[in-house]
Amino acid sequence: MFSLARRAAASRASTRTFTSSSVRASDLAKLILVGRLGKDPEVRKTRSDKEYISYTVATANYPPPPPNPDGTRPEAKSTWHTILSFNPSSNNYLRTLHKGSQVYVEANYELREPDPTADPDTPQGQRQIFLRHENIRVLRSAPNRSSSEDESV
Repeated sequence: MFSLARRAAASRASTRTFTSSSVRASDLAKLILVGRLGKDPEVRKTRSDKEYISYTVATANYPPPPPNPDGTRPEAKSTWHTILSFNPSSNNYLRTLHKGSQVYVEANYELREPDPTADPDTPQGQRQIFLRHENIRVLRSAPNRSSSEDESV
């Protein structure tokens, strides 16, 4: 009887589980974007004077919307995503990128609920998606800018 209990315990110990960490430690919310930089990345500062980079990626909604009753198809619309990077080594690289570059971006995201006491017309009164930069790859560099464009920017 004792050997039967020992065998049952041994078989339970050899059974593998999917993960040994807690569920919370393995939860993840990640967004992958493939699009174009809407403008050159900008250097900004937090209230505590910590530097970060903000950049915008435009993506097209695909597939396009369904056809209208008259058979015409509405134009696909662009969606603009603002991503923030707080990593100094990534920020140095992000500063070298230019508007129009096609990029592959991985970002962690957090959905922030509106503040019930805030005015609904302000950002604090609206639901927001906070995107934190994780990784970026340039798929195609931006077309060369002429010197007149560089001077006007």
